[in-house]
Amino acid sequence: GEINDAPAAGFNQEHCITTQQTITDLQELREDEDVKAVVIRVNSPGGSAYASEQIWHEVQLLRAEKPVVISMGGMAASGGYYISCGANKIFAEPTTLTGSIGIFGMIPDASELLTEKIGLKFDVVKTNEMSDIGGMGRPFNAAESAQLQKMINRGYETFTKRVADGRGMAQDSVKMIAEGRVWTGEQGLKIGLVDELGNLDDAVAHAAELAKVEKYRAVAYPAPDNPFEQLLNEKKSGYLDAELKELLGEGYAVYSLMRNVKNADRIQARMPFEMIVK
Repeated sequence: GEINDAPAAGFNQEHCITTQQTITDLQELREDEDVKAVVIRVNSPGGSAYASEQIWHEVQLLRAEKPVVISMGGMAASGGYYISCGANKIFAEPTTLTGSIGIFGMIPDASELLTEKIGLKFDVVKTNEMSDIGGMGRPFNAAESAQLQKMINRGYETFTKRVADGRGMAQDSVKMIAEGRVWTGEQGLKIGLVDELGNLDDAVAHAAELAKVEKYRAVAYPAPDNPFEQLLNEKKSGYLDAELKELLGEGYAVYSLMRNVKNADRIQARMPFEMIVK
């Protein structure tokens, strides 16, 4: 799912990669002496650029202690690639969607709705010219847009530098295949974003080779709750979510995105569109 600082809001409880939970899991794996190598399965369109950077940093700390191998699922793009690029090795499936190396800003502007349609008026008292930046009652001005652009540029430089360092490429070479371009796993192999084509089992086998262990067992982490705990933890809102999916069909993905815009990080490393495979 998406990479966020917090789980999805409301009754939209899609799976997501949350910063603190993921970091905690990676720290526990790093400190567990019985764990000789880690395979991270990634299936994500990306999300918060800052959250992706934090997870990338934790992956680097983990790699310093033991081998880390990435196994890409149907999608490991933008922030999904960000958290993957620093691993010892990257496996992808031929049809995996990956790359999408880019950053963009996302600031909701409801000023016309609020002031012209609803008729609200806003009085603002502030101590700094940009104290109310991002306020819903007015659009961005030129100075605020320029400031946001600087943040985007810094984020893009950081992202491409992470990829360049992780993949052993020149940063200029990364930029030639970046700018948000999406590649399949097969294409990614040819341009250096992926090391090998293979599934999760292939990644596990290679992780064992890197760890130089012959006898091993693979354990899924974190362990799933037992059926009784799952029943207790099941959210009543799941029924509403299922009903909405059936009602909206393909539009559910767009609805889900819009519902969480207000809680989303303003700087995003994610695919700017929703993939629907038929």
